[in-house]
Amino acid sequence: MSNTIELSQFRTHENDTGGSAVQIAKLTQRIVHLTDHMSRNKKDFSSRRGLLMLVAKRRRLLDYLKRTDEERYRKLLQELNLRR
Repeated sequence: MSNTIELSQFRTHENDTGGSAVQIAKLTQRIVHLTDHMSRNKKDFSSRRGLLMLVAKRRRLLDYLKRTDEERYRKLLQELNLRR
């Protein structure tokens, strides 16, 4: 899978590992991986539940980022190719 995301581009400073943009990028990376897994394993309902939980968590973080810093939110959507 060549859809790896470079997390360092979403950091606000060198030691930023937990900022909302970094968390969204990491969740997106996991969601892409699980989506690929689900296309091959259609009856894996445990992974499906986990995928839905990750999507919901990313949604909440995106809503938070939109409330607090809309310019960064729009930039992040564009960089991660997320629809809104």
